[in-house]
Amino acid sequence: MIANQLKQAFDQYYEAPLEAWQYFVSLCEQVDFDKKDIIKAANKKERYGYFLLDGAIGQFARSNDNYICLELLIDSNFFGDELSLFSGKSSPIEIIALEKSSVLRISKSNIDTLRKTPMGAILFAVGDQKSLVEKEKKQIEMMTQTAEERYIKLLQEKPELIQRISQKDIASYLGISAQSLSRIRRSIK
Repeated sequence: MIANQLKQAFDQYYEAPLEAWQYFVSLCEQVDFDKKDIIKAANKKERYGYFLLDGAIGQFARSNDNYICLELLIDSNFFGDELSLFSGKSSPIEIIALEKSSVLRISKSNIDTLRKTPMGAILFAVGDQKSLVEKEKKQIEMMTQTAEERYIKLLQEKPELIQRISQKDIASYLGISAQSLSRIRRSIK
């Protein structure tokens, strides 16, 4: 049941009753994407928030002729182009399915409806806080840790990510070249 999956994913931050997640699901639609499908194009307005039921996605921004990986997520994670969704303006963020993926998506108008409910207001406040904390942690790690330290942490905390995502995308996520990632992998074996 999708509501249970949402509840399990979010309970570590706030334990909302199952009924809240059932209502959330009633405002969503399930959409499937093939590998390499664009979920949200760069320089377009985001119209949805998403929950990754299964699969893998990447959030990217283009710099010259390169994609810079901003985020990598697998099964049971919330995601979206929050910059665009909440500003109402287009952004350079592109979201791509990195595997065959199934997502639950909720429109901006349904997000606004949900935010007006007491439980929805709590869920979004907690979710916004979690998102901000995660982004700040990543920014601090990028500024204070070596690439090798970031890779080791990724190996320890998200080993499935290493197994399922291409080395090119992992290197970009770590802020290094694919060649540097290869050297790091050889040195820690």
